[in-house]
Formats: sequence, C-alpha cells, structure tokens
Amino acid sequence: MNQFAERHIGPRQNEVKQMLEAVGVSSIDELITQTVPANILLDKPLDLPKAMSESELLDHMKSIGKKNKNYRSYIGLGYYNTVLPGVIQRNVLENPGWYTAYTPYQAEIAQGRLEALLNYQTMVTDLTGMEISNASLLDEATAAAEAMILLYNARSRGKKKADANIFYVSEDCFPQTIDVLKSRAIPIGINLMITKHTDFKFSDEVFGCLLQYPSKYGEIYDYRDLVAEAKELEIGVAVAADLLSLTLLTPPGEWGADVVVGTTQRFGIPMGYGGPHAAYFATKKEYKRNLPGRIIGVTIDAHGNRALRMALQTREQHIKRERATSNICTAQVLLAVMAGMYAVYHGPEGLKKIAKKINNLTKVLYSNLNKLGINIINTSFFDTIHFNMDADKIRTVAEKNKLNFNYISKNEISISINESSELNDIKQIVEVISNTIGKGLSFEHETIFESIPNNFCRKSDFLKDKVFNKYRSETSMMRYIKSLERKDLSLNHSMIALGSCTMKLNAVAEMIPVTW
Repeated sequence: MNQFAERHIGPRQNEVKQMLEAVGVSSIDELITQTVPANILLDKPLDLPKAMSESELLDHMKSIGKKNKNYRSYIGLGYYNTVLPGVIQRNVLENPGWYTAYTPYQAEIAQGRLEALLNYQTMVTDLTGMEISNASLLDEATAAAEAMILLYNARSRGKKKADANIFYVSEDCFPQTIDVLKSRAIPIGINLMITKHTDFKFSDEVFGCLLQYPSKYGEIYDYRDLVAEAKELEIGVAVAADLLSLTLLTPPGEWGADVVVGTTQRFGIPMGYGGPHAAYFATKKEYKRNLPGRIIGVTIDAHGNRALRMALQTREQHIKRERATSNICTAQVLLAVMAGMYAVYHGPEGLKKIAKKINNLTKVLYSNLNKLGINIINTSFFDTIHFNMDADKIRTVAEKNKLNFNYISKNEISISINESSELNDIKQIVEVISNTIGKGLSFEHETIFESIPNNFCRKSDFLKDKVFNKYRSETSMMRYIKSLERKDLSLNHSMIALGSCTMKLNAVAEMIPVTW
C-alpha cells in the first residue's frame, strides 16, 4: 500500500462507481468521451511510464538532487542564505496544523493563524516605520508592482486632471523587480522611466517613483532631498527595502516614504531555488482602502475579549468579486507565519545581533580587499561590496572553490554576505581574490571601519510588544506555537469547509522534499 493514488484523498473505486451511476454512464472513459470535444480528445492512451510508489519517488528525487552542485552563494539581489531555527522548521513548516491552514475566512476558527499574521504585520510596521501593513504578498517584485498601482490609483485630483502616468524607477532596483514592473505597467497605461535616481526629473506628469534601499550593489544612498522634492509636487514615493538591514538603518517611514515593500526571505526562509518568499507591503493609513492583500485587525468579541479578524474584507475577491481591489490568494501565509515566528523567537536584540554580525563580516571583507589594493566602488553598505576586477579570472578560481559571486560586467563584481556566513567564509573569499591577482595577504580579522553613515544609523526602537520579548528558549517557543495551533482549525482536525489552497491537497510524500 505504497501507491500514491491509493493513499491520496480519493475518490476510491466504490465512490467512482457511485458517481458514474449518478451521472448515468458506465465508465470514466465514456464520461470523458461525452464531455470533451472530439477535436481535442486524444484517440490513444497517454504515453506515460508506470506510476512510482511514494518511496520510489522520494528515492528518485534524491538522486536528482545529488546532481546539484552545492556552492556557497554570495550573489545577493534579494536572495540570501538564512538559518531557519529548528523549532520553527519542526513545529510550523513540517506541521500540518500550520501548512494546511491557509486563508482565514472564518475568524472564529482561525484565531491562532490570525495572531501569527498580526505578529508579522507588527514586525513589518515596526521595522519600516510605517503605519499599516498587510499580511504578505507573493514576492518583492510583485509587491513593488502593487505599490506602483496603489500610487497610481491614489493620485491627487490635480494629478488625475493632468493625466499623470509617469512612474520613475531607480536603475539601482533589483532586475527582477524592474522586469515585473514593465509587465504590470503595460495594461494600465503607465509610462515607466528607468534611470539613476539622481536623474529623476519630476513634473506634473509624474505620479510616483521607486527606490531601492540599500541599492542592488550595496550603496546606502541619502534619498531625503529627493523625497522632499517629490512631496512638493504630490508625487508618491515607494521604497523597496531590505527588512533585516532596517534593524540598523533609519527606516524609510522616518524619511518620508509613502509605501515600503520588500521580502521577508531573510527572516529564516531558505532560498528555495528563488521562491516563493513572503513579500511585505507597508504604507500610511490614508491608503488603507487601496492596500492590496489581506489585513488582520484587532477587535472585541461579544464578551468584551480581544479578538482578531480579517479587516476591510469588502475589498476582497470572495465578497466583491470582479470589483475587488485585492486578490487575497496572493498572500504567502505559511512563509509569513514562519518569518513572523523568526522575529518572535529572536526578538529585537536577536535580530539586531544577526544584522550586526552580517555587517561586521562585510566590513572585514571590505578592509581586506582594500588592503589588497582592490578598487571598491561603494564605501557605505550593509552587506554588499561592489568592486572592480577581471570577472572571468575570478570566476574561474571562485567556481573551483564552489563560490558564486555576482558578475555584473567584465570588470565589475559584487559580493553579498548573509546570516550563515562566518569569519572563515570571509577568509576563503579573500584568499580566492588574492590568489587570482597573485598577491599575498595577512588576513585582518577585525576592522574599525564604519560602513553605515552616522545620519543613517537607526535611533528608534522596534518590536517592543510583549510577544517579541518573551519566548527565548526553544521549549517556550514550541509551547507558544502550539498554543496558537490549538486556536485554529486545520486539515489535521477536520475537513475545512472554507479556504484555499494548494497545501491541503499535497500528500506528505510531496511535502518532504520542501525541507531538503
């Protein structure tokens, strides 16, 4: 009994017989012949191999996985190696009590999920310095496109009268973000202008702009004058920001951003071959009715107790249908829950410690490359060094050492450090570069160099809520996760009458490779 079809949801043979009798046909083939147009119906069986058993499939997938070359990735551009705490992997990611529960349509049987998502929203608003957040979107690129559309729909009366349709995009934004913006702008009639942020030429025809913070190759730019100019001309400002960096950097909400978007991938979510990763979307309260995605709100129940619900549901797909301003299925509930739990487990000091470790290791890399005489392009940074060097030469040596860097052009490279990096990894990178240029080096383990300008060092507090300052041991965290699970209804309790989506239809054998 190791066959997938025999173990999956169904239907069983006796159920098939009952259904066929109900519709008045003798076989599934007869049903298909009657319902599928003859001009598209194949007249021969599908040429498919014999189905594998579940254990055979897992062995087959492992053999495919072994063909991968496991290199350490320093490419960056929105994707970073992370460390997923075991307590979150075991009790959330691998737990059907969490991975089968998805859209919380019925608030009274989804209080645990709603609290986990409220934690996520609080984490986002605190770190970005904004007033309101949704409970996640698909990824950073689509969140940026939603920001563009929000600013377009929320144009002032004067901007609409002037038919303002120009949206400026900094060329320092991630390439995948720019590609998605191009696609989403076409049907709406938005005119994208992609250039350096120093070359933005604001006018009455411009309704918004998008900036990257820090930039794709690491530089921390001062956007405050640009934002002030945009405000004078009623131009909305969206910022795509590295959420982990905001534990050390002044958040965009404190220097005037209208919308802040990005990914929460750095919060313990593995890279997973590029996704999916829960995107965040934060903005001002004045835009709450234009905000895409679901919003978890706090209310009071009939007994006067604190209760949670999905707020502003009249915007939603399942109520307003084609007039909805939001498709709630763009959310990434499981990954948002994991990212929120990561913040709960580490707390403000833990997150800051992780960010400082990354920044300190990057500073050590900077100092050693500087000592080698490498021309480094950026002097301010959080985690990324951008420098000049023969890309082909270093690539050959780096790949022999199983390292992936970001090769920008023939003589430009960037290297992004991440949570899983240690001092020995930095030493290996430096040795690869010194060997490439044929220079010996006495490796410096420490540096006094400051990579974040003082006027961009974060001064404000974040994550002061009790939930982010309570669960530090694995056992207490496990109990908190379990306490929320008990307030929820998932497929491990019963059939779920309402809600989506894919996860509840996946057998365990299909889910196991996710954690590889």
